[in-house]
Amino acid sequence: MMKQILAALAVPLLLASAASAQSAYDHRETFNPQFYPQSGTEFRSASGEPGPKYWQNRADYKIACTLDTVAHKVSGTVEISYTNNSPDNLSFLWLQLDQNIYQAGSRGSATTTQTGGRWANPAFTQGNVIKSVTVETGAGKTTPTYTVTDTRMQVMLPQALKGGGTKAHLTIAYEFTIPERGTDRMGRMRTRNGWLYEVAQWYPRMEVYDDIQGWNTLPYLGAGEFYLEYGDIEYSITAPSNLVVAGSGELLNEKEVLTAAQQQRLAAARTSDKTVTIRSAKDVTDPRAQMASANLTWRFRIQNARDAAWAASRSFVWDAARINLPSGKKSLAMSVYPVESIKKDGWQRSTEMVKAAIEHYSSTWFEFPYPVASNVAGPVGGMDYPGIVFCSANDSGADLWGVTDHEFGHTWFPMIVGSNERKYAWMDEGFNTFINEGSTKAFNKGEFAGFSYFPPEELIKATFDTTMDALWNTPEVIQQDNLGIAAYAKPAMMLDALRDVVLGPKRFDAAFREYIRRWAYKHPTPWDFFHTMENVSGEDLGWFWRAWVFNKWKLDQAVSGVKYNDDDPAKGAAITLENREKMVMPVPVLVREANGREHRLTLPVEVWQRGGTWTFTLPTTSRIREVILDPDKQLPDVNRANNTLSDKSF
Repeated sequence: MMKQILAALAVPLLLASAASAQSAYDHRETFNPQFYPQSGTEFRSASGEPGPKYWQNRADYKIACTLDTVAHKVSGTVEISYTNNSPDNLSFLWLQLDQNIYQAGSRGSATTTQTGGRWANPAFTQGNVIKSVTVETGAGKTTPTYTVTDTRMQVMLPQALKGGGTKAHLTIAYEFTIPERGTDRMGRMRTRNGWLYEVAQWYPRMEVYDDIQGWNTLPYLGAGEFYLEYGDIEYSITAPSNLVVAGSGELLNEKEVLTAAQQQRLAAARTSDKTVTIRSAKDVTDPRAQMASANLTWRFRIQNARDAAWAASRSFVWDAARINLPSGKKSLAMSVYPVESIKKDGWQRSTEMVKAAIEHYSSTWFEFPYPVASNVAGPVGGMDYPGIVFCSANDSGADLWGVTDHEFGHTWFPMIVGSNERKYAWMDEGFNTFINEGSTKAFNKGEFAGFSYFPPEELIKATFDTTMDALWNTPEVIQQDNLGIAAYAKPAMMLDALRDVVLGPKRFDAAFREYIRRWAYKHPTPWDFFHTMENVSGEDLGWFWRAWVFNKWKLDQAVSGVKYNDDDPAKGAAITLENREKMVMPVPVLVREANGREHRLTLPVEVWQRGGTWTFTLPTTSRIREVILDPDKQLPDVNRANNTLSDKSF
């Protein structure tokens, strides 16, 4: 996904102007003390952690489906056990039917721009065909009335589902045709050895009911991703026996679906730090390397997860290796890919990359929670699901590392920290892009660390261009060409600045880890993130969030003058700085004297509390040769031309 998003930035990057427009800095607006719209509640503490009465509902699933490779169809039944932990009585339930986006006339297809893009549908399906719905509550089993509205389904209950832990059981029979191009999140493609299926959004899923909005029923339009409840998911896929199926979670019946040789190789992979081939390129076309039956049923389970996805193909080469986790537990990195994906630095390196990414994030932020991490090569450019990701079969080298690392980084945001992707793309895409920086530096001694789609200066110009959208917009409101910056690059840049300049690595890392720990498998809002970062780090950051998240403010800090005390450099110098745009940040300063002496200091952000000009005194002993603001280029200053003042100018 990252590669496709960033490729769309070429146009705004070219249009971005070199110089920033002037705007009046208002210190009273920037440092307005009233930042938070409300105080904490018993559900969400003002400290940023879940309150003493925090609750969230739960959805457990049991799914049995069949893959028809002739009609390209999935048909099945899902049993949902829904637990109402809220204090409210619910007279109806809302579910997501995301396959309906592929219907002609869906809201998603109706709102696709003429230029198309990742979420455009070149062809349409019937979407979810609902065959039957039954519901069982304390009143017994009934056939409820239900209404389907685009990608949502409302099921009326025979009696209200009481709060405090009461359960309802729904059983839904359904089917859908797998679209060839599924909004770049699922789909199918031909390979030289048969069709390859990547299947997601494949069963009716519960909408989230929370203490912020009640039912969250935003339709699935394409750009906005998902907001889902947590639970245990057990599922089975019945498919022709010559297919390999990879899915979220643990394969429960490997003896029933794998040959004896494959079982032995899989066992070896579980104890190997080197990649072990389970199904080779030669095995793909060897009838002796498959089970002798017409169909096989593959059974999987993933626990405490918000979703599940799977892939199937007879074209799959399959390899795996052990993942070592900080607690001493082990997981398994796996990759499945067609033979076409084997090339220089191609998919034969995927498992190495999966292992490295997950071990890095686990040791740095929070331990990986799933028994398996599967990378699937296919038609989807890059998409994330619990324990499994879909990445482009064409990728290799830096592109393959970048998309693999990014999609598995989503394990932490939003698979573990379950924010609302339909509303706040920056809280999952941006946070993930930020942690990707560290893993890329660490991978294979920085093998791909120098890779960049755009030079930093060009990215800063585009990020703060007047045509760019603010972070505080839903994904569908953000212009398509702006999404790569507003959802990915800018929030990552924001966290870099917060870590490197405002808080420092030690305080930032402690606060960020605590945010992940507090909200693991829960539903944080932006305010929960803001509160946590402030309370753990000990800083009031309202001025920071106001500039970076809620507004399109720019940073332009300048050094405008040097004056020696009594006109004598040996008596010290008064250096004057200006804040010429609306964003403020601390000011890293480097001063070089003619005698070779250097002064490095960082002025706190509070120097801008009384206005846009600040003068400070430096104890110089010789003439100043130059003053440089932000010498290490850690800040997104839109006009670095005024960051340096040399002795030729004063």
